[in-house]
Formats: sequence, structure tokens, C-alpha cells
Amino acid sequence: MAAIPVPVAPHRQHISTLPDAELVPLARQGDEPAIRAIVQRHNQRLFRTARAVIRSDWEAEDVVQAAYVKAFTNLATFRGEAELSTWLTRITLNEALGRVRARKNTTGLEEIDMQTTLRGGEILPFPSSLSATDPEIELSRSQARHLLEQAVDDLPDEFRAIFVLREVEGMSTEEAASYLGIKPETAKTRLHRARKMMRQSIEKQLTGAFSALFPFDGARCAFMADRVTAALRQTS
Repeated sequence: MAAIPVPVAPHRQHISTLPDAELVPLARQGDEPAIRAIVQRHNQRLFRTARAVIRSDWEAEDVVQAAYVKAFTNLATFRGEAELSTWLTRITLNEALGRVRARKNTTGLEEIDMQTTLRGGEILPFPSSLSATDPEIELSRSQARHLLEQAVDDLPDEFRAIFVLREVEGMSTEEAASYLGIKPETAKTRLHRARKMMRQSIEKQLTGAFSALFPFDGARCAFMADRVTAALRQTS
């Protein structure tokens, strides 16, 4: 006898497409698919934010996990007055900054003047939706990404924070400033200086590579010698 298909609850069929406002009530009830959908939707921003502060891939993951646990266990306190992404990001920032403060034995966001904010340590491979089938193209992208990430990692902490939130996450200056607890004018000044330092860092890294541009050596060089000598034989 043919099996009778069991209907799936409507919210489980397209749960990944539901807005946060509809996922939150489900997550409050402990609905695992809803929780997974929220986590997967906000992972990238929270990871980038955490790593910007912590400067370590593995510890940033630990921070994000702790932030999610704190958020979901206190989801009843989320009133929807701000976007869920905003709420989650602030929890992640607080978690990350708390760990940095514990290491440095300092307190207060303004007291440390954001010296503990955004990225460093190992190179962070930012997830990309672009896929390259050509290994050479993928290698070029990887090298370019490595160069940019290293330049970001070299920024002083207080400038790294605003740069990542503005340029990587695409936040407005006002939004980024509110996350960091600084004035918009301060955020603009730091962003301007961060961009300038980024340009200087990239130029410095590229300077030593200019001499390697357009290589014509090895087999290519030997082959050209063969072509020239062969052409000369024909003219003699």
C-alpha cells in the first residue's frame, strides 16, 4: 500500500524566507528550524563583528556562539524596538569587548577608545557568493583578498572597527557610530583616517611586487631565444 504523505507545517516549508519578525515568535517557542534560520541569516555579520574585536578566527566563532546562546535564552526581552540584526550585533560586540577588557584589565568602551574593536590576527577569508571555476581566477581572487584582509588587520583597533562596519558590512555612519558608542563625527574622522591608512598599507605591500610584474623568464625566456636563433638561421 502506498504511503500517505504527511503534510508539512507551512512555516517549515519556506522558513528560510520568513522575515525576522516572523521567526522570532517561533524561536521563542524553541522552534529549531526558526533558530537555525536566524543563525544562518546573521552569521556573517556577527562573525565579522566579533573577529574585528577579537582578532582570531577561532575565538570569534566562540564569541558568536556565546552571543547566540545569550540572545536565544533571553529572546523574551527582545521587544522589536530595534532590528533583530541590531540587537544581535550589540550582544556580539558586548561579548567580544568583555573578553578583550578582561584580557587588558580595562573597562568602558570610551575608556579604551575602541582600541579593542575590529579584526586582526589570522587572515579572515570572507565568505563570497561568487564561485570561480578557473583555478587561476580563484587564485587571483584569493591573493587580492589576502592583500586587503592583511591591510585591514594592520589598522589600529579604533580605526578597524569603523572601517569594517562601514565598508565591509555597509552600515551608515550613524548606524556604525551607534553600535560603537561614539559620535557620528568621530566615526567619520576615524573612517577617513582608516581609508588613508588602508591605501598606504596596500601601496607599501605592492611596492615590492612591482619588480615581479609581467615576468618573462624560465621556459618562456628560453623559448624566445630559440625563436630568435631559428629566425636568424633563416636569414643567413
